[in-house]
Amino acid sequence: MVCPVTEERPLETLHTQVLDRLGLAIANGELREGETVTIDDLESRYGVSRSVIRETLKVLESKGMVASRRRVGVAVLPVQQWTLYDPAIIRWRLASSHRHAQLRSLVELRLAIEPEAARLAAERSAVDDTSALMSVAAQLWAAGRGGRMDEFIELDIEFHRLLLAASGNEMFAHLDSLIGETISGRAAHGLMPQTHSTSGLQLHVDVASAVQASNAALAHDAMHEIIVLAMSELSEAWEHETP
Repeated sequence: MVCPVTEERPLETLHTQVLDRLGLAIANGELREGETVTIDDLESRYGVSRSVIRETLKVLESKGMVASRRRVGVAVLPVQQWTLYDPAIIRWRLASSHRHAQLRSLVELRLAIEPEAARLAAERSAVDDTSALMSVAAQLWAAGRGGRMDEFIELDIEFHRLLLAASGNEMFAHLDSLIGETISGRAAHGLMPQTHSTSGLQLHVDVASAVQASNAALAHDAMHEIIVLAMSELSEAWEHETP
């Protein structure tokens, strides 16, 4: 039984709430691939108006998650057709029972992209870019050693955003929201260490220093080690999860 969403909320907030709940239901497999539902079904399920459901379905259709079938209803599409780099889809998948598979895919993607982004940043970045990266690396170190988790997460996201931008590759830079969702998702679901090792913090400083020194090989290798460490931390966290 799905609890209805209250219509007392402002329409925009109501739409966002229904979108998140329906998107998560699909990501979690509560609405399975190939399953067809009607607008009437969804009105009843979420206790909201037809207009809210229609607007929600438009967004999900734009993300490749559902498709309207004339005189039949709305069909849930295979995951292969979803816009998988969409931050909302990443967030829903991280909140679902498929969290491990989503994180593994994201970390493998990061392993393929970010070391190369670091190498390019060392070859291409401007002085202002390297200075900003060094500053954030230093703040990240202080927040990590001080156990200031919320600050650490924000700075970690900013570090990787700056690095992707400094690569000079606009396609890499466009992945910043994906990386941000990965980092914040790990934290939100208890898959981030509460204390950060000196070696992990030092690696971020090493990347920034190598970029500043235009040492492409060192920047690449240090970033590779950061992602490998993230893989190791995830594996350890999964081993300690309650079944």
